[in-house]
Amino acid sequence: MTPEAGKEEAEAARFWRNPALPGVDLLKARYVTHRFTRHVHEEYAIGVILSGVEEFDYRGARHRAGAGSVVLVDPEQVHTGHAGVPDGWSYRMLYPSVQVIADIADELLAGRGTPYFPQTVVPGSQAAPLLRAAHLAAERGDDLASSSLARTAFGALVRHHAAYRPPRPQRSAGDDAVRRAREILHESLLDPPTLEDLARAVEVRPFTLIRAFKAATGLPPHTYLNTLRVRRARCLLDSGTPAAQVAAEVGFTDQAHLNRHFKRIVGVPPAAYQRAGTYKTALSNRT
Repeated sequence: MTPEAGKEEAEAARFWRNPALPGVDLLKARYVTHRFTRHVHEEYAIGVILSGVEEFDYRGARHRAGAGSVVLVDPEQVHTGHAGVPDGWSYRMLYPSVQVIADIADELLAGRGTPYFPQTVVPGSQAAPLLRAAHLAAERGDDLASSSLARTAFGALVRHHAAYRPPRPQRSAGDDAVRRAREILHESLLDPPTLEDLARAVEVRPFTLIRAFKAATGLPPHTYLNTLRVRRARCLLDSGTPAAQVAAEVGFTDQAHLNRHFKRIVGVPPAAYQRAGTYKTALSNRT
């Protein structure tokens, strides 16, 4: 066995949901060679590093998060993720929806608006053991503990680490072109235009569109399209569509392309993601 093969075998990831934590996805993983591509989440990404070091690009900077650190990534913010040391990293991640965090902020801070987290890596946060305990309780099926600990942990993060969004910057001349380009991509998952056709449709030059699109979304158009496809794939998998059928329905050329892009964004392959949804349904039917 080569050293590289041994490292890949050491990797493991489990994605799941628990009815006790509505609006929160859960990921427990150890990664060594796996790399998350540039991507965004609709939800917050909040986690605690258990061992090793995760390194990731976010908001124009390279961040390193070591054992015991809490990682805080806001919704719709581009980021990556890879090992920061040869032995990789392990972590427990929670992905609460915007509504979950907004409701907690409204309860604790009298409705100042939806929070964001200006500090991305928080070493030694008091929320770290709470997040870990909530995640572990959810894994064990201890509903009362997981829901209580998760709410307490999210509340601590909102109280001590959250801020509120500054006024939006003044709109630029390229904003309308980007808006229209995004609408076209949302409607063209199966048969997207070329860059030249997309630029022609929104009446700008191709390089101008690439620059404006990346400035507005953090991603070039083709990467943004793959993010949309993965989001659509998640919806189809949640609805019970067989994983083997999803690739064609979201515009990937084959199952291998879906698997590669899905894992680079979600952290697990589509089939593993769908099993998590099946597990959630089984638990719900049991109550």
